[in-house]
Amino acid sequence: MNHQPAISTLTLQHRIPDDWAADPWAEVRPLIDGADVLQEVHPEGLALSCDHWKGPAESWPLAVTEEPRRIMITEPTCTAGCCGALYVTMRREGDQVIWDAWENTSDITAVPMDFRFDAAQYEAELARAAADRSWEEPVDTIARLLEQTLVDSAWFERWGCVLTSVSPRREEPDLPEAFTSPEGVDVAFRQAWGPNEPADHYGFELFVTRDQSVEEQVRQLADHILADDPRKTAEILQR
Repeated sequence: MNHQPAISTLTLQHRIPDDWAADPWAEVRPLIDGADVLQEVHPEGLALSCDHWKGPAESWPLAVTEEPRRIMITEPTCTAGCCGALYVTMRREGDQVIWDAWENTSDITAVPMDFRFDAAQYEAELARAAADRSWEEPVDTIARLLEQTLVDSAWFERWGCVLTSVSPRREEPDLPEAFTSPEGVDVAFRQAWGPNEPADHYGFELFVTRDQSVEEQVRQLADHILADDPRKTAEILQR
């Protein structure tokens, strides 16, 4: 009797890590048949954050084609070279998606079993997770909408600059108020020099509040940045 390989179900869960200093955005955590099987073999690892799920579907971290693709599916908060990471090779075969050829470069060398997913369910879950905003806190929504406003404005390009990141800044847990920054949004950009020329780096440290609507705060923060040459009002981060 021929036994068909079991078909698993992929669920992607947004989660703000306890240690979010390495990436302030929520990680997009893969659960397989409802279980966090990656946690068992790489407990220090974080999945790639939702900041990597922008753009077209083929650029998403878990996107698959018929050509096998090896990806780092969880990484430590330091670097993969320091504490090791978990890798998997994924590909599409007909109406199935296969995860196999696992590699664990951390101190724990165990790896998950190989998995097969129904391709239609798999791709629908990737699309759902990429569009999911239900996990967002107000600071996340403000950061996301502010970034979109700044990109659409092409304001930095007007001044010969490149917008490099817009990210939420969360309050540090378990720290006295005197030692932590209020909740807010960090905006970073740089001078657009040539590839072999040094570039000045700039940043805005913006603050948010729970007393105003998200939309009003996005408008106010955008107006502050777009009022003048951003290099005049931003802090110089690196020269």
